[in-house]
Amino acid sequence: MKTQNKKVTISAEVNSPVDKVWERWNEPKHITQWNFATDDWCCPKAENNLQAGGKYLARMEAKDGGFGFDFEATYDEVKNQENISYTMPDGRQATTLFEPEGNKTKITTTFDAENVNSVEMQRDGWQAILNNFKKYTEEV
Repeated sequence: MKTQNKKVTISAEVNSPVDKVWERWNEPKHITQWNFATDDWCCPKAENNLQAGGKYLARMEAKDGGFGFDFEATYDEVKNQENISYTMPDGRQATTLFEPEGNKTKITTTFDAENVNSVEMQRDGWQAILNNFKKYTEEV
């Protein structure tokens, strides 16, 4: 019997319109600029086939070369400038909502926690990446 993963939710309000937020979130040339939690990490490679059944891949690495991993997913649903749902190779799922509020966009992601690291550590890591996205999108 498969154990149920705990659902974790993070969010941020980005001071940019939804069309810009959507582009920065999904285009590989932008993903590589923000998809890491701290400045001692980087995302040297990203691929994104943004459609149901399409694949997402982002390489995340410590800048010192000491550790790295591929984050992969397959899209279950994509609604332009509204929401994205995907499944990771281990069966966990995540959904991100994009809610326009004038010239701002609220982004909310709910994901299944994995069973290795603490829920708090995972929430903090995902939130740090989202905060990095917010900073990048508002500055560029």
